[in-house]
Amino acid sequence: MKREFALKGTVTEYDSLDELAKQEQELMKIARESAERAYAPYSNFYVGAALLLKNGKIITGNNQENMAYPSGLCAERTAIFSAGARYPDEAIEIMAITAKSTNFKVDNPISPCGACRQVIAEYEFRHSNNIRILLMGEIGSVYVVSSIKELLPLVFKEKRLRG
Repeated sequence: MKREFALKGTVTEYDSLDELAKQEQELMKIARESAERAYAPYSNFYVGAALLLKNGKIITGNNQENMAYPSGLCAERTAIFSAGARYPDEAIEIMAITAKSTNFKVDNPISPCGACRQVIAEYEFRHSNNIRILLMGEIGSVYVVSSIKELLPLVFKEKRLRG
């Protein structure tokens, strides 16, 4: 029998970063600074991420391109893997992601790619903790989601793989 169902996610949009809590504004500022340090000579699209861990530490990441395109890594995964390597038992509370370009003005929030969404989901599962995610371009509005599940409603979560 054929069945159809709708998938939905909830995104809260704020007109500006000023509408968020000071802690979140500061985290986005740190993500912006991280984007400035990205290595993006091919796309000229500089992405920065900043994570606030449960222990209060802030971990940053930025995209790292490579002339062999599949060999690069996104800002989100760079930050998450760094956090996992340095503080493996600490949950990620908040993640701020932003981008800028030298070719055009990024005037809308950017969203993680599919691979990054799955990695974020793994860290939510690993720590049994939803990650609040803040998304922003260079200017304009800010999108906020309470969990990656809002952006990845059919997340791959196969518990039997853990044995």
